[in-house]
Amino acid sequence: MNIHKLLKTLTETAGPSGYEQNIATVITELWEPYVDSITTDRVGSLIAIKHGQGKEPRRRLLLAAHMDEIGLMVKQVVSQNDSGFLRVTNVGGIDIRHMYGQLVTVHGKRDVSGIIGSLPESMLSPDKSDKPFGWEDVCVDVGLPAKEVEDLVSVGDFVSFRQPLRKLQGKRVSGKALDNRASVAAVTVCLEYLHGRSHDWDIVAVATSQEETRLLGAYTSAYSQRPDAAIAIDVTFGKGPGANDSGTFELGGGPALDLGPNVHPGMLEGLQDTAKALELKVYIATHSRYSGTDAFGLQVAREGIPTGLVGIPLRYMHTPVESIDTADVERSGRLMGEFAARLDEKFLDKLAEGMMEE
Repeated sequence: MNIHKLLKTLTETAGPSGYEQNIATVITELWEPYVDSITTDRVGSLIAIKHGQGKEPRRRLLLAAHMDEIGLMVKQVVSQNDSGFLRVTNVGGIDIRHMYGQLVTVHGKRDVSGIIGSLPESMLSPDKSDKPFGWEDVCVDVGLPAKEVEDLVSVGDFVSFRQPLRKLQGKRVSGKALDNRASVAAVTVCLEYLHGRSHDWDIVAVATSQEETRLLGAYTSAYSQRPDAAIAIDVTFGKGPGANDSGTFELGGGPALDLGPNVHPGMLEGLQDTAKALELKVYIATHSRYSGTDAFGLQVAREGIPTGLVGIPLRYMHTPVESIDTADVERSGRLMGEFAARLDEKFLDKLAEGMMEE
């Protein structure tokens, strides 16, 4: 599988949280060759099922990678000197310091290209000249007359960043929406891996909706699909200038397996054992309370679901220049595929025994 081509297709497709239909269509086309059924649920999550070869009723493993990305939303259409401008607000965790000068696409009645601009420092008032921009200081300029903008764009329309995927050195790439299309790519690798492997359990691959705003797809898909175990896959913090502490991980060094309140220790142990069998290097990450990922939504569904968490190291999170190493995508997909292939009828009993041991 060509990981760079896969990531280019995924990241350059718009899909702000709450506006995932375009990216869902793309993922459907990518996953269909590897699964037995694929549907979209009521909240927009994509659910693909690959049947296992075990005796029915078969156990189910759910793999969750959120497909939405951070973006913007139009909150006001402004007319000035017969030109139309848009005031916007954030959708998801956006740092406004990265917004000025970005290229965007406004998803109105038709897609319209625009830029995010503001006054230069020399034209700002003294109290703002040396401070970061606020949302009230920036606007989206689509270069059209006010009447045309008013006809094309409405309050509530979504705005996505227009940024291509760029090759860096080695296997590293940079672009928008690698959080979390990198993980969607890893699930795709996993499904391809399982296409040539026998596995007892059914695999439920979910591209979840609205993780960046509310973990919506994780809650609803885990509830409806009733998996016996689950793995959330997301990005985690990569090492870089000013980010070299113990909570960050080297790009290209392998995936990070999380340990913390949102993770079942037996799932972590199972992923570690799988990594050893593959001779695959992995990091151990920790979260002390809430992991900030779909793992929480999966874990608390119904009676509770044993959940693992796999992280792909990423630099410059929640910016249009996020960076990863494609080797970590391939390794994460292979790790999940082998973990799924090794699942048997005794796995859940082992999880229960582990929790009951003194």
